[in-house]
Amino acid sequence: MPRRSRTLIASPLDWQMTAEPVAPPVIPVLAERGGTQLRTPLPIAVVDTREQIPLCLRRFKGWFAGIEMRALALGDYSVAGMEDSCVVERKDLSDLVCSFTQNRSAFIHRLRRMSKLPHGLLVITAPLSQIKSRYPYGRRSTPNQVTQSLIALLAGLRLPFVCTETHELGEEIVASYLYQTFLYDWLDRNGHGRFLTDGDL
Repeated sequence: MPRRSRTLIASPLDWQMTAEPVAPPVIPVLAERGGTQLRTPLPIAVVDTREQIPLCLRRFKGWFAGIEMRALALGDYSVAGMEDSCVVERKDLSDLVCSFTQNRSAFIHRLRRMSKLPHGLLVITAPLSQIKSRYPYGRRSTPNQVTQSLIALLAGLRLPFVCTETHELGEEIVASYLYQTFLYDWLDRNGHGRFLTDGDL
């Protein structure tokens, strides 16, 4: 009778996961060519002065050459020298609901402008499950309306969005996006191509 082979790694469907995010890396990603690390500069992150509760990017010391606080024409975060091509808009849950209801026309206009840029991202510092749940505010809107507006943003304007469970995870996602957008742009402009290592991203 043949022996049953033992599965060494359980199916991910059987995993019992708890959310315990690890600390961010000292440096997010490095670019290599032929196994040799390229000497790439660090970007300067720009934070819009009108952000009411700005994300703290200063803790990512190995990711940026500096942080500037100044008014941006569009969005809440960008990279110095790429303000016209790289924009991140950040919303917490209450602001997202308000933006899709009371301030919908202005918000949609802003998103349309972002969708025309090479690099635009909407970051929501709330999990998707909360966006889809009943709100203690925003009576003019339902969770389904807000969720469908986000999907329309993705399908209609082709503008991506990311939901994060916490404010701190939002900081890391925005910091990493700004860093990598700058890095890919630098690689492209300096004739290295838009990939990090040979045969990889």
